[in-house]
Amino acid sequence: MQRHFTFKQFRYFLAVSETGSVAAAARMINIAQSAVTSSILELEATLGTRLFERTSRGMALTQAGHRFQASARKVISAVAEAGMIDRGRQETLTGTLDIGVTSLVAGYYLADLFARFQRSHPSVRISVVEDTPQFLEHLLVNGELDLAIMVSNALGDPQALVVELLTSSPNRVWLASSHPLAEHSEISLAECAAVPQVVLEADRVEGVMRAVWSRFGLHPDVLLRTGSLEAVRSLVGVGAGITILPDFLYRPWTLDADHIEVRNLRDAVPSIDVGLVWRRGTRTRDVVSEFIEIAREQSGATRRS
Repeated sequence: MQRHFTFKQFRYFLAVSETGSVAAAARMINIAQSAVTSSILELEATLGTRLFERTSRGMALTQAGHRFQASARKVISAVAEAGMIDRGRQETLTGTLDIGVTSLVAGYYLADLFARFQRSHPSVRISVVEDTPQFLEHLLVNGELDLAIMVSNALGDPQALVVELLTSSPNRVWLASSHPLAEHSEISLAECAAVPQVVLEADRVEGVMRAVWSRFGLHPDVLLRTGSLEAVRSLVGVGAGITILPDFLYRPWTLDADHIEVRNLRDAVPSIDVGLVWRRGTRTRDVVSEFIEIAREQSGATRRS
Protein backbone atom coordinates (compact mmCIF):
# COMPACT_ATOMS: atom_id res chain seq x y z
CA MET A 1 0.00 0.00 0.00
CA GLN A 2 1.33 3.41 -0.98
CA ARG A 3 1.72 5.85 1.90
CA HIS A 4 1.25 9.59 1.56
CA PHE A 5 2.77 12.08 3.97
CA THR A 6 2.65 15.85 4.11
CA PHE A 7 5.47 18.24 4.96
CA LYS A 8 3.25 19.61 7.73
CA GLN A 9 3.11 16.18 9.36
CA PHE A 10 6.89 15.95 9.43
CA ARG A 11 7.16 19.44 10.97
CA TYR A 12 4.54 18.77 13.64
CA PHE A 13 6.02 15.37 14.47
CA LEU A 14 9.50 16.82 14.95
CA ALA A 15 8.14 19.66 17.07
CA VAL A 16 6.46 17.18 19.43
CA SER A 17 9.46 14.84 19.50
CA GLU A 18 11.83 17.68 20.37
CA THR A 19 9.65 19.34 23.02
CA GLY A 20 8.11 16.18 24.48
CA SER A 21 4.70 17.85 24.64
CA VAL A 22 1.84 18.68 22.27
CA ALA A 23 1.25 21.95 24.13
CA ALA A 24 4.91 23.00 23.88
CA ALA A 25 5.05 21.99 20.21
CA ALA A 26 1.93 24.03 19.47
CA ARG A 27 3.49 27.10 21.11
CA MET A 28 6.75 26.59 19.22
CA ILE A 29 5.12 26.44 15.78
CA ASN A 30 2.29 28.85 16.67
CA ILE A 31 -0.62 26.54 15.88
CA ALA A 32 -3.58 25.11 17.81
CA GLN A 33 -2.93 22.03 19.97
CA SER A 34 -5.84 20.23 18.29
CA ALA A 35 -4.17 20.61 14.89
CA VAL A 36 -0.94 19.09 16.22
CA THR A 37 -2.77 16.20 17.88
CA SER A 38 -4.81 15.49 14.75
CA SER A 39 -1.69 15.53 12.57
CA ILE A 40 0.14 13.06 14.84
CA LEU A 41 -2.86 10.69 14.96
CA GLU A 42 -3.16 10.79 11.15
CA LEU A 43 0.55 10.08 10.80
CA GLU A 44 0.37 7.10 13.18
CA ALA A 45 -2.69 5.77 11.34
CA THR A 46 -0.90 6.03 8.00
CA LEU A 47 2.18 4.25 9.35
CA GLY A 48 0.14 1.68 11.26
CA THR A 49 2.23 2.07 14.41
CA ARG A 50 2.48 4.27 17.48
CA LEU A 51 5.18 6.91 17.34
CA PHE A 52 4.66 8.20 20.89
CA GLU A 53 3.93 6.85 24.32
CA ARG A 54 1.36 9.12 26.00
CA THR A 55 2.23 9.55 29.68
CA SER A 56 1.39 11.95 32.49
CA ARG A 57 4.70 13.68 31.79
CA GLY A 58 4.04 14.19 28.09
CA MET A 59 4.95 12.47 24.83
CA ALA A 60 7.88 10.07 24.63
CA LEU A 61 9.09 8.49 21.38
CA THR A 62 8.62 4.76 20.90
CA GLN A 63 11.31 2.71 19.16
CA ALA A 64 9.38 3.20 15.90
CA GLY A 65 9.17 6.90 16.72
CA HIS A 66 12.94 7.18 17.09
CA ARG A 67 13.44 5.52 13.70
CA PHE A 68 10.86 7.79 12.06
CA GLN A 69 12.51 10.83 13.68
CA ALA A 70 15.74 10.12 11.79
CA SER A 71 13.85 9.96 8.49
CA ALA A 72 11.80 13.07 9.26
CA ARG A 73 14.93 15.10 9.94
CA LYS A 74 16.34 14.07 6.58
CA VAL A 75 13.14 15.17 4.84
CA ILE A 76 13.11 18.56 6.57
CA SER A 77 16.79 19.04 5.78
CA ALA A 78 16.31 18.12 2.11
CA VAL A 79 13.35 20.48 1.68
CA ALA A 80 15.21 23.32 3.39
CA GLU A 81 18.24 22.75 1.19
CA ALA A 82 16.11 22.71 -1.95
CA GLY A 83 14.68 26.08 -0.95
CA MET A 84 18.17 27.55 -0.87
CA ILE A 85 19.02 26.80 -4.50
CA ASP A 86 17.96 30.14 -5.95
CA ARG A 87 19.49 32.08 -3.08
CA GLY A 88 22.79 30.32 -3.58
CA ARG A 89 22.82 31.18 -7.25
CA GLN A 90 22.09 34.84 -6.68
CA GLU A 91 25.15 35.56 -4.58
CA THR A 92 28.55 34.05 -3.98
CA LEU A 93 29.70 34.38 -0.40
CA THR A 94 33.39 34.56 0.34
CA GLY A 95 35.46 35.10 3.46
CA THR A 96 36.04 33.14 6.64
CA LEU A 97 33.86 31.63 9.36
CA ASP A 98 35.27 30.68 12.76
CA ILE A 99 33.05 28.21 14.63
CA GLY A 100 33.40 26.77 18.12
CA VAL A 101 31.94 23.42 19.09
CA THR A 102 31.96 21.18 22.15
CA SER A 103 32.99 17.54 21.85
CA LEU A 104 29.60 16.20 22.93
CA VAL A 105 27.62 18.23 20.42
CA ALA A 106 30.11 17.92 17.53
CA GLY A 107 29.22 14.32 16.74
CA TYR A 108 25.50 15.02 16.50
CA TYR A 109 25.06 18.48 14.96
CA LEU A 110 28.23 19.67 13.25
CA ALA A 111 28.77 17.34 10.29
CA ASP A 112 25.43 17.79 8.48
CA LEU A 113 25.35 21.53 9.09
CA PHE A 114 28.97 21.93 7.95
CA ALA A 115 28.32 19.91 4.78
CA ARG A 116 25.17 21.83 3.86
CA PHE A 117 26.83 25.20 4.30
CA GLN A 118 29.89 24.22 2.26
CA ARG A 119 27.76 22.85 -0.58
CA SER A 120 25.93 26.18 -0.77
CA HIS A 121 28.98 28.38 -0.20
CA PRO A 122 32.17 26.57 -1.26
CA SER A 123 34.22 29.79 -1.35
CA VAL A 124 33.89 30.35 2.40
CA ARG A 125 36.79 29.02 4.47
CA ILE A 126 35.54 27.46 7.71
CA SER A 127 37.73 26.96 10.78
CA VAL A 128 36.42 24.83 13.68
CA VAL A 129 37.67 24.95 17.27
CA GLU A 130 36.65 22.25 19.77
CA ASP A 131 36.81 23.10 23.46
CA THR A 132 34.80 23.33 26.69
CA PRO A 133 31.67 25.52 26.88
CA GLN A 134 33.43 27.88 29.29
CA PHE A 135 36.40 28.44 26.98
CA LEU A 136 34.19 28.81 23.90
CA GLU A 137 32.24 31.53 25.71
CA HIS A 138 35.53 33.27 26.46
CA LEU A 139 36.51 33.15 22.76
CA LEU A 140 33.08 34.44 21.71
CA VAL A 141 33.16 37.40 24.11
CA ASN A 142 36.69 38.25 22.97
CA GLY A 143 35.64 38.18 19.32
CA GLU A 144 37.89 35.23 18.45
CA LEU A 145 34.94 33.12 17.25
CA ASP A 146 31.98 34.12 15.08
CA LEU A 147 29.65 31.66 16.77
CA ALA A 148 29.53 28.33 18.60
CA ILE A 149 27.31 25.24 18.59
CA MET A 150 26.94 24.06 22.16
CA VAL A 151 24.71 23.07 25.05
CA SER A 152 23.24 26.45 25.91
CA ASN A 153 21.79 25.74 29.37
CA ALA A 154 23.17 28.00 32.11
CA LEU A 155 25.55 30.13 30.06
CA GLY A 156 28.29 31.68 32.16
CA ASP A 157 27.67 35.22 30.84
CA PRO A 158 24.16 35.24 29.34
CA GLN A 159 24.03 39.05 29.13
CA ALA A 160 26.96 39.08 26.73
CA LEU A 161 25.67 36.34 24.44
CA VAL A 162 22.77 35.62 22.10
CA VAL A 163 21.33 32.09 21.79
CA GLU A 164 19.44 30.70 18.81
CA LEU A 165 17.84 27.48 20.05
CA LEU A 166 18.26 24.59 17.62
CA THR A 167 16.71 21.80 19.67
CA SER A 168 15.55 21.02 23.19
CA SER A 169 16.12 17.41 24.21
CA PRO A 170 14.37 15.88 27.25
CA ASN A 171 16.42 14.06 29.87
CA ARG A 172 15.46 10.43 30.43
CA VAL A 173 16.76 7.45 32.35
CA TRP A 174 19.00 4.98 30.48
CA LEU A 175 19.20 1.49 31.92
CA ALA A 176 19.77 -2.13 30.97
CA SER A 177 16.74 -4.23 30.08
CA SER A 178 17.57 -6.50 33.01
CA HIS A 179 17.76 -3.67 35.55
CA PRO A 180 15.05 -3.87 38.27
CA LEU A 181 13.88 -0.32 37.49
CA ALA A 182 13.18 -1.34 33.88
CA GLU A 183 9.89 -2.80 35.11
CA HIS A 184 8.54 0.74 35.53
CA SER A 185 7.29 2.96 32.70
CA GLU A 186 8.26 6.04 34.71
CA ILE A 187 11.00 6.39 37.31
CA SER A 188 11.29 8.97 40.08
CA LEU A 189 14.47 10.85 40.90
CA ALA A 190 14.42 9.27 44.37
CA GLU A 191 14.46 5.80 42.78
CA CYS A 192 17.34 6.85 40.54
CA ALA A 193 19.33 8.23 43.46
CA ALA A 194 19.06 4.92 45.33
CA VAL A 195 20.91 2.86 42.69
CA PRO A 196 24.43 3.19 41.23
CA GLN A 197 24.76 5.81 38.50
CA VAL A 198 27.27 6.42 35.74
CA VAL A 199 27.61 10.19 35.32
CA LEU A 200 28.70 11.77 32.05
CA GLU A 201 30.84 14.82 32.74
CA ALA A 202 30.64 16.61 29.40
CA ASP A 203 29.49 20.07 28.37
CA ARG A 204 26.90 21.28 30.90
CA VAL A 205 24.86 18.06 31.03
CA GLU A 206 26.18 17.02 34.43
CA GLY A 207 25.79 20.55 35.79
CA VAL A 208 22.09 20.63 34.90
CA MET A 209 21.50 17.38 36.79
CA ARG A 210 23.63 18.50 39.74
CA ALA A 211 21.25 21.44 40.19
CA VAL A 212 18.28 19.07 39.99
CA TRP A 213 19.65 16.76 42.68
CA SER A 214 20.27 19.76 44.92
CA ARG A 215 16.76 21.13 44.38
CA PHE A 216 15.20 17.79 45.35
CA GLY A 217 17.61 17.27 48.27
CA LEU A 218 18.90 13.99 46.83
CA HIS A 219 22.41 12.52 46.82
CA PRO A 220 22.85 9.99 43.98
CA ASP A 221 24.99 6.89 44.43
CA VAL A 222 27.69 7.59 41.82
CA LEU A 223 29.58 4.55 40.51
CA LEU A 224 31.72 6.54 38.04
CA ARG A 225 32.12 10.04 36.66
CA THR A 226 33.53 10.00 33.16
CA GLY A 227 33.93 12.20 30.11
CA SER A 228 33.48 9.18 27.82
CA LEU A 229 30.00 8.57 26.43
CA GLU A 230 31.15 5.13 25.30
CA ALA A 231 32.11 4.26 28.87
CA VAL A 232 28.63 5.30 29.99
CA ARG A 233 26.99 3.20 27.28
CA SER A 234 29.11 0.15 28.13
CA LEU A 235 28.54 0.24 31.89
CA VAL A 236 24.84 0.97 31.61
CA GLY A 237 24.47 -1.74 28.96
CA VAL A 238 25.86 -4.45 31.26
CA GLY A 239 23.67 -3.31 34.16
CA ALA A 240 26.43 -1.81 36.30
CA GLY A 241 24.43 1.37 36.77
CA ILE A 242 21.90 3.74 35.26
CA THR A 243 22.36 7.22 33.83
CA ILE A 244 20.22 10.27 33.06
CA LEU A 245 21.00 11.83 29.69
CA PRO A 246 19.25 13.81 26.94
CA ASP A 247 17.51 11.99 24.12
CA PHE A 248 19.76 13.39 21.38
CA LEU A 249 22.59 11.16 22.64
CA TYR A 250 20.50 7.99 22.46
CA ARG A 251 20.63 6.02 19.23
CA PRO A 252 17.97 3.25 19.34
CA TRP A 253 18.57 2.23 15.71
CA THR A 254 22.13 1.20 16.63
CA LEU A 255 23.38 -1.52 18.96
CA ASP A 256 22.27 0.63 21.92
CA ALA A 257 18.74 -0.70 21.54
CA ASP A 258 19.96 -4.26 22.13
CA HIS A 259 21.38 -3.39 25.53
CA ILE A 260 19.95 -0.09 26.76
CA GLU A 261 16.36 1.06 27.24
CA VAL A 262 15.06 4.48 28.22
CA ARG A 263 12.36 5.50 30.70
CA ASN A 264 10.65 8.80 31.40
CA LEU A 265 11.33 10.65 34.62
CA ARG A 266 8.32 11.15 36.88
CA ASP A 267 9.73 14.40 38.26
CA ALA A 268 10.15 17.64 36.32
CA VAL A 269 13.70 17.90 34.99
CA PRO A 270 14.98 20.60 32.61
CA SER A 271 15.64 19.58 29.03
CA ILE A 272 19.08 20.00 27.48
CA ASP A 273 19.15 22.83 24.96
CA VAL A 274 21.50 22.88 21.99
CA GLY A 275 21.89 26.18 20.26
CA LEU A 276 23.95 28.58 18.22
CA VAL A 277 25.65 31.17 20.43
CA TRP A 278 27.30 34.44 19.41
CA ARG A 279 28.35 37.70 21.04
CA ARG A 280 25.60 40.20 21.68
CA GLY A 281 25.94 43.51 19.84
CA THR A 282 28.27 42.16 17.18
CA ARG A 283 27.73 43.50 13.67
CA THR A 284 26.83 40.23 11.98
CA ARG A 285 28.67 39.61 8.72
CA ASP A 286 26.78 38.12 5.76
CA VAL A 287 28.62 34.81 6.04
CA VAL A 288 27.64 34.48 9.71
CA SER A 289 24.02 35.42 9.03
CA GLU A 290 23.85 32.80 6.28
CA PHE A 291 25.22 30.08 8.56
CA ILE A 292 22.63 30.98 11.20
CA GLU A 293 19.85 30.85 8.63
CA ILE A 294 20.93 27.43 7.35
CA ALA A 295 21.09 26.16 10.94
CA ARG A 296 17.55 27.41 11.53
CA GLU A 297 16.29 25.70 8.42
CA GLN A 298 18.00 22.44 9.28
CA SER A 299 16.59 22.40 12.81
CA GLY A 300 13.09 22.88 11.41
CA ALA A 301 12.55 25.80 13.77
CA THR A 302 10.09 28.47 12.75
CA ARG A 303 11.21 31.01 15.31
CA ARG A 304 13.13 34.04 14.04
CA SER A 305 15.12 36.27 16.35
